[in-house]
Amino acid sequence: MPYRTYQPAVRPPDAIIIKLYTSGDQIRGYVRKIVDPAKNDTIFPGEEMEPEAAFKLAASHSEAEAPIFVELTEGVQWDPAWGELLS
Repeated sequence: MPYRTYQPAVRPPDAIIIKLYTSGDQIRGYVRKIVDPAKNDTIFPGEEMEPEAAFKLAASHSEAEAPIFVELTEGVQWDPAWGELLS
């Protein structure tokens, strides 16, 4: 499944965002779903997880045509083993 690079100005409702960040010497992630701007985004679940688990969780909560975005924080490089990342 191709993923898209997260851009804060692009926030289609029902899109999923996987945020990857470093925690100690590991890459961890969490997943959230973009909702109506009048509400807070939904976070699934509120704990950090390994990248592979974050991608599986995002796929299971993704709506039919809703995109899945990836936000890479400072120090995190994309690993091609995770899939294809489109700009």
